[in-house]
Amino acid sequence: MRFISPEIKNMWSSSQPNDKYDVIIIGAGVHGLSTAYYLARNGINNVAVFDKGYVGGGASARSTAIIRANYLTAEGIPFFRESLKLYEDLSKELSFNILFNQMGRLDLGHSESDIFNLNLRSEFNQALGVESKIISPEEILEIEPKLDLRIGKPHPVIAALYHPPAGTARHDAVVWGYAREASKLGVKIFPFTEVNGFVLSGQRVQGVKTTKGQILADNIVSATAAWSSSVMSLMDITLPISTYPLQAMVTEPLKPILSATISSPKLHAYAYQTDRGEIVIGGPVDPYSTFSQKSTLFMLEELSTFVLELLPCLRDANILRQWTGLCDMTPDYAPVMGFVEGAKGLILNCGWGTWGFKAAPISGKTTAELIMNHKVPDLIKPFSLSRFEDGELVNEKASATAAALH
Repeated sequence: MRFISPEIKNMWSSSQPNDKYDVIIIGAGVHGLSTAYYLARNGINNVAVFDKGYVGGGASARSTAIIRANYLTAEGIPFFRESLKLYEDLSKELSFNILFNQMGRLDLGHSESDIFNLNLRSEFNQALGVESKIISPEEILEIEPKLDLRIGKPHPVIAALYHPPAGTARHDAVVWGYAREASKLGVKIFPFTEVNGFVLSGQRVQGVKTTKGQILADNIVSATAAWSSSVMSLMDITLPISTYPLQAMVTEPLKPILSATISSPKLHAYAYQTDRGEIVIGGPVDPYSTFSQKSTLFMLEELSTFVLELLPCLRDANILRQWTGLCDMTPDYAPVMGFVEGAKGLILNCGWGTWGFKAAPISGKTTAELIMNHKVPDLIKPFSLSRFEDGELVNEKASATAAALH
């Protein structure tokens, strides 16, 4: 018989929802839960978080958990820089080990045009306070001796952008840490509770309709990632977002062969080794829009081909498992954050594409500041929904080409 100590308590608590909250958050992933935590930490704890599935069961559960700040634009770099800084102290902040491993990152350059782009990123990074520099093939091999520089082959590695502060974290630990601390501070979390409508009064959003009844709130945050378009369609709001599958896979545990994350925009592949020895492998989103989360043999073969061109030492490794997440892609590959014109009380936190996990701490912190101060923080001003009508797109695609569309 298995004995469970009466001292063991649930990591977060929930009960029947109240009739009204100060803030309702739709989506119990890293973005929704981080928003709830930063609200509660600043004294707004009359908060409810609803999710149609289990806590952290959406995109948060299907992330490859890479964290970095070496983006390209003047809008994106400061945002992800601050998120990385928060990750560095997050285990201490949440009193929960998120297994943050600051292993560094190599973005490989295979041509003169690649190097031009990487040089731009390096210069922008350094100007905006992010550690990033171009290194030579010899320096690359000092970091990753198992990497094939492809000398005399197509797509030789002629340089790389080295970003030492980059790393990884345990994705479910981040979810659990935020959920546990938010719950301690009074936030109520309701898994398996679907939001299926909104309560409207003129141009104000007054609440949500759920499978547990109608619940009112002064502010409502939609942090539903790939399902954002579907949730907003309940209010006849059309978002400039398309949903694409993103597949990844992991090998059986191996002896240490990689010490950093490596990414090749030309070969559309990235890889790193976990503390357990598994090699995590990912690449581009699928070339079609769908809500299907089925993994495919085609992508398994394609990712295997991509990564073996860089790491032929993996040729005998067995694939342990494969999974598929859904990405909410905007036309300019940048997020959508802030109030929605014509829907007072509604805040969006979506459009994260393939880099939502790395943005979670600063996304939650700035969304909480937006609600508390009724003022848009400078960090997220460029990411308003209105930028698409105003023609002020951010264009962050160049810094995410390994995961971009074919």
